[in-house]
Amino acid sequence: MNSQSQASIPEHVCVIMDGNGRWAKKRLMPRAYGHRKGVETTRLAVEYFARVGVRHLTLFAFSSENWNRPAEEVSSLMELFMESLRQYTPELHEQQIRIRFIGERSSFSTDLQQQISHAEAETGANKSMVLNIAANYGGQWDIVNACRTIAQQVQQGNLDPARIDDQAFAAQLSLAGTPDPDLFIRTGGERRISNFLLWQLAYTEFYFCDTLWPDFSETEMADALAEYSRRQRRYGKTGEQIEVPG
Repeated sequence: MNSQSQASIPEHVCVIMDGNGRWAKKRLMPRAYGHRKGVETTRLAVEYFARVGVRHLTLFAFSSENWNRPAEEVSSLMELFMESLRQYTPELHEQQIRIRFIGERSSFSTDLQQQISHAEAETGANKSMVLNIAANYGGQWDIVNACRTIAQQVQQGNLDPARIDDQAFAAQLSLAGTPDPDLFIRTGGERRISNFLLWQLAYTEFYFCDTLWPDFSETEMADALAEYSRRQRRYGKTGEQIEVPG
């Protein structure tokens, strides 16, 4: 049974799943082994966050900068990506979880693009939770794309520049229509956001831990939620303005 009160559960959690390669290296195994182990943790995380009531979960699966990794590792990641989609899409569909991809997918193989489209189409009507998978994604890319779209609308005479505000801009980002993340989690010990959801993380609560992703257990997921429940989210106001009399 969920020990967290529903009021303390974030609506949107985003995660940088860091540490797969280091986890494998510590065991004198190839990095690909760590990525495969990381998929098991990813499956556990999706099930856990859906169970406790998180409505949107965004996972950073492959950044636009990850193409700079050794070709062998990139190839292995693409194969694992395809294999995981084939294996787990039916399971996620059964759990009423919607799969949605954000990022520039044209760089992927035709087969992988088709598999991505199939996963989105098969699960598109599901209502339990939305699983956003950021693949070949970068926050700067997202912002530039939004700027380009808005510039085209202005050029075509469909948008008055005076009407451009934060809401109009956010409507052109990859996660348009999705509430901004409440909680950001990064495993693996690094304390940075690595070009992830740069616009959307403006008022997100950050949670960093040293645990490598393959070892990130349900207990530690619960710890992250417990820490979130202790935070006071002020959005520029004072603590006194936020506090509600008991």
